[in-house]
Amino acid sequence: MTIELMDHQLEAIDLLGSGKILYGGVGSGKSAAALAYYLKEEKDLDVYVITTAKKRDSLDWLAEGARLGIGTERPWTMAGTITVDSWNNIGKYQDETGAFFIFDEQRLVGSGSWVKSFLRIARRNRWILLTATPGDTWMDYAPVFVANGWYKNLTEFKREHVVYAPYVKFPVILRYVGIGKLERLRNEILVEMPYMKHTERIMNTVPVDYDKELLDTTIKRRWHPYENRPIKDVGELFRVMRHIVNSDPSRLEAVRHLMGDHEKLIIFYTFNYELEILRTLNNEITVAEWNGHKKQEVPKTCRWVYLVQYTAGAEGWNCTETNAMILYSLTYSYKNYIQAQGRIDRIDTKFTDLFYFILSSSAPIDVSIKQALDGKKSFNEREALEKWQNPANNFGVPVVYR
Repeated sequence: MTIELMDHQLEAIDLLGSGKILYGGVGSGKSAAALAYYLKEEKDLDVYVITTAKKRDSLDWLAEGARLGIGTERPWTMAGTITVDSWNNIGKYQDETGAFFIFDEQRLVGSGSWVKSFLRIARRNRWILLTATPGDTWMDYAPVFVANGWYKNLTEFKREHVVYAPYVKFPVILRYVGIGKLERLRNEILVEMPYMKHTERIMNTVPVDYDKELLDTTIKRRWHPYENRPIKDVGELFRVMRHIVNSDPSRLEAVRHLMGDHEKLIIFYTFNYELEILRTLNNEITVAEWNGHKKQEVPKTCRWVYLVQYTAGAEGWNCTETNAMILYSLTYSYKNYIQAQGRIDRIDTKFTDLFYFILSSSAPIDVSIKQALDGKKSFNEREALEKWQNPANNFGVPVVYR
């Protein structure tokens, strides 16, 4: 072994076993700990890593394996061979038997094809799962509980623990029952890997403007100002509200101001129209992108901005070249919000102070999203509507669609 593990990693390795979840904060060294566990307990088996597309393409896992003497071909490995692929391709491996799987960055939600492939793999192989954000609800744990053999299938889990709301068109979970059993099972598989960080996150909310008149008119008239037609439904109303707020020129002005203080900036954004605005910085500084359109690497120049779309790049990569990040707009997802911040908060960063700049206006939509994220929750449009419609909350937003 050619890397030195930290105490928190060694302690977690001693507690790990097949079927368990290694839970550690973003940047805590889960990858190294998982491979070290593999060498300790499972090295006679080939190892398959299922991770994000970005982490696969960046070769992070292969580099980590090489440092531990785990190679991709039989003559050049101290153990089994390592194969790294993305969650999109998990179906390719569902017939593998007698191997060891590392499932990186939890993607097991619902009962779709990924969950079905995972359950098939889990029945025939040894495995562990890595995550920085363990399940928000008991349904998030259900596939892992089934994979450990505690329930025959997801249907049995739901029948035993889930109570659905009556008289609704779509399944809505009202509450869970048998919580004591669920907590016992979760505690049996969750291996936490806490560690003392040398970094400090300095969070700064940067106030920006928005076109209040346009937003108020849009809400009252239900009129789409960009396509000159009536707004179709609630979902579109929220998208238009965000467009008005997120495209205000004051946001780009704030970015330019921060560029004067920080030579290298990672900027997270949500929508394509925000990307088009941010691309105008090309004339002033080196700009690179990671999104559904482009997959460029972090620039090597002395001054740069790196534009990253939340869904495409909130997890599975890291950057230790800067200690500054701008959240140009806010994501609905608390998981993406936390994962994005972790891109610069790494064990091996040379920085101590990490600066985060959250651009946020006083518009009701911005205020509500930020309140949800500050409360460690994802933003829910339906809940926001109910809050806005309550006069006691003083948002000043009229009753909208139900």
